[in-house]
Amino acid sequence: MRAAKFLLVALLFAGLTWKYGLDVIHAHLVTALPIKYVRTEGVFQYLSKDEIKTVLKPLVKTGFFDANVQAIHEAVSTLPWVESVTVKRVWPDAIDIKVHERKAFVRWGEKSLISNQGVVFTPKSIEPFEDLLVVIGPDQQHTKVLEIMKGVKTALADQSLELAEFNINNRWAWKMKLANGLEILLGRSEQLKKLQRFLKTLTVLQQEQIDAMEVVDLRYPNGYAVSWKAGTPEFDWKAIASGSPQSATTSAKKSDTE
Repeated sequence: MRAAKFLLVALLFAGLTWKYGLDVIHAHLVTALPIKYVRTEGVFQYLSKDEIKTVLKPLVKTGFFDANVQAIHEAVSTLPWVESVTVKRVWPDAIDIKVHERKAFVRWGEKSLISNQGVVFTPKSIEPFEDLLVVIGPDQQHTKVLEIMKGVKTALADQSLELAEFNINNRWAWKMKLANGLEILLGRSEQLKKLQRFLKTLTVLQQEQIDAMEVVDLRYPNGYAVSWKAGTPEFDWKAIASGSPQSATTSAKKSDTE
């Protein structure tokens, strides 16, 4: 019995000694092989290296072998301007981090941006991007809204018109504003068909007439209504109508309202 107890005590002592030995070795490695260098590679315009250092600081105060590469990757990836990141150890005392910065494509609502990869992100400030096209749409529907906007933008560009704001509300009614200030209402049905019909009528109008438009309401079955800017002189509509498509009449009854 005494022999058995002695053996048990010996085994426990050996186990404690082994664990203690490992702890000593671990502590020695942390001290002998600390992380001395954290190198960040990338071309940054809006992403600050100080932001990266802030999230990395608590993760790199350890030894080379203890550094949690996955945790470092996740921490850097949470920064709004980070598109992608790769992390690797470099023997014997460095961590290399390669970061690709996001590129802003359009604004999303009042506070966010959409990257050229279609990702919504919210930086600390979007002030530098006030001139970007503004896209507004239902929550979680930015991908669909963005695809629609791209088609509309292309159709307008074919007529040398520039889109400044594109809005789809929760009822999926479309509204847009052009760079020249013209507001276009498209409603909830056959929006692209109505837009194409409107764009065709512009070919019979002079530039001064187009510039005088303030709001164009396309929510009609066979035509559209125009609200003119204050102080706009009367036009000779008989002369214009003689070469205007019948579908451009402004007296049709509205049938598709928001």
